[in-house]
Amino acid sequence: MPVKDRAVFVESTDTRAVAPEERTDYWSELTNSYQGRLGYIFPRRTDFDGRTTLRRTAEYQLVGWESDAVTYYRTAGHVRADSDDDYRLLLPITGQMGLRQDDEYARLPPGVGCLVTIDKPFSFALGDGTKGLLMTIPRREVDPRLDRVAQTALLADLTSGLGRIAADLAAGLFAEGSALTQHQFDTVAARLVELLCMHIVGDQPTGPSHLADLETAVRHYVRTHAGDPELTGGRIAHALGWSLRQIQVALQRAGTTPRELIKEERLQLAYARLSNPAYRDWSIAALALGLGFGSASAFSTAFRHRFHATPRDIRYG
Repeated sequence: MPVKDRAVFVESTDTRAVAPEERTDYWSELTNSYQGRLGYIFPRRTDFDGRTTLRRTAEYQLVGWESDAVTYYRTAGHVRADSDDDYRLLLPITGQMGLRQDDEYARLPPGVGCLVTIDKPFSFALGDGTKGLLMTIPRREVDPRLDRVAQTALLADLTSGLGRIAADLAAGLFAEGSALTQHQFDTVAARLVELLCMHIVGDQPTGPSHLADLETAVRHYVRTHAGDPELTGGRIAHALGWSLRQIQVALQRAGTTPRELIKEERLQLAYARLSNPAYRDWSIAALALGLGFGSASAFSTAFRHRFHATPRDIRYG
């Protein structure tokens, strides 16, 4: 039953509340009440299994669902009869999902979100056992930040950096939504949208505090991944959800570059390994190559310049 909980509307539904032969119709009517007029294709017409939980304020709507296979679609007729220019943020959690719009197809595995408008025809196919979150976001909250009109399938990597933070924020908002006031819910939702849009467009940090925060994050990431011989500035940027140029700007302010920072942290790690009996069986050449140095001689030259000692001096000193 729907309840009012401190100004956040909450509703939970389950198709098992109705007879098996009525479940697809029940699901269709329920989804229409949340998302507007849609069409449906059910591989199985009876005994459909689906559950939803709704959190809604006057500004935002967040629906968590779990269901059997179904394809949702919206035709030009649906759009004309029931226009809706708000965005939908799809956050897959489990299962296989695919979105088709404007003759383009996007596969949405867990970890890849999608910001899309439904004010144009589309189809959204889900396999059995899919689970996810679907957030309705006012267009006015998105367009000014993206500085563009609605496009097809604005995909977002939600596995790292700002994408991961936005996804975690959405999950937290859904889990705790019934315990929040409307103002609290809307404040968190607005922050989520801001972070998501920053992630999609690759927001350029310019303020000193923002650059300092980014520099700290980069240094921490490099320090903890210095042992990866494939570590590059591009990989750092991808992992943190920023562009390589943004990483370069933040480090330039501190008087260094991604390449120089990686080299410094690798040399520090090499020094520690040379001093560690656990690495005594590693040759200096193997240790150098394992840290991404092109050759033992290049490593020795860089090491001597940095520490005023040779690798052999440290190992046998």
